[in-house]
Amino acid sequence: MRILLVEDDPEQLEPLQAALTHAGHVVDGVEEGTTARWLMEEKPYDLLIFDWMLPGEDGIALCQHYRQGGKAAPILLLTAKDTTADKVTGLDAGADDYLVKPVDVAELLARVRALRRRSPLWCGDRLQVADLVLSLDTMQVERGSQRLTLSSRDFQLLEYLLRHPTQVLTHDQLGQALWAWGEEPESNAVTARIKRLRQRLRALQADTWIETVYGVGYRLQPPGS
Repeated sequence: MRILLVEDDPEQLEPLQAALTHAGHVVDGVEEGTTARWLMEEKPYDLLIFDWMLPGEDGIALCQHYRQGGKAAPILLLTAKDTTADKVTGLDAGADDYLVKPVDVAELLARVRALRRRSPLWCGDRLQVADLVLSLDTMQVERGSQRLTLSSRDFQLLEYLLRHPTQVLTHDQLGQALWAWGEEPESNAVTARIKRLRQRLRALQADTWIETVYGVGYRLQPPGS
């Protein structure tokens, strides 16, 4: 998933962003609401996580703005406010779930998995093309009786390819989908990630599924499709 994480305290933002990235998500982490609002307009997100108290524009205002735009991706609100009235305010503003600080990382990841199932794009906890199956919860890919666990970066790339089977994906599309906002991939970064994923898929005899479309990009092309 692509996640927008908005938290004004760097000491909380950085470990939460790292944990979500390690779990296989592409995370745009920002510290204030004005930039978050701009990103909400520019990028499609599968999940948004807002701190309540933010400089520029608070989490409640961001929830309201996002919902008024007709967008339906789940929103998780983080806050130290824990009264029933506060929770009602957050939920009425458009949040789908509410997590009280200090945030426990294991609970955050569990809430994210639960909210993923509410996404309009959710199509199950497993992605499958032909006989290649990817588990979104464990980051394991299997084919027949063989199975291997992917790194977060290899997982992100394979997930994106599996969501767009047989589609030619340009270097620019892959760069925008797989790098967080503020990270600029080097000129050969996409090629390097493709090469590494092919090497990993060789153990499943599926490395040839990723075809190079010269001068354009790549596509996942299962045999016989």
